[in-house]
Amino acid sequence: MRVEALVSGESDVVGPDTTLGDAAEVLIARSIGALAVVDGRRFVGIVTDRDLVRAVSEGADMEDPVSEWMTDGPDTVSPDVSVSEAADWLLETGYRHLPVVVGEELLGIVDIRDVLWTLRKT
Repeated sequence: MRVEALVSGESDVVGPDTTLGDAAEVLIARSIGALAVVDGRRFVGIVTDRDLVRAVSEGADMEDPVSEWMTDGPDTVSPDVSVSEAADWLLETGYRHLPVVVGEELLGIVDIRDVLWTLRKT
């Protein structure tokens, strides 16, 4: 199975100028751990709950844009990567979220839970 099968519909995205406070509200409301940051249609970064914790611990203002705290140009995978390869990648890097892209366009973010549930079922 390929990771493209785990990408479901619309991803939770914000723009680079979204405030940290607004991003935190989305994460809480949606019970998710990461938001894709897009500029137009171009995927430019990812902001995670860990980024928000780091921002708070370093005294960030919740009105700061996510672009100041996101992971800029994160590692990504193509949709044809196998779920098993994605699991290996997540384990090796310690990441919990895997942006799936074609070119510069985001297809979605697969998180470690998606990968584990899929592997458990096989």
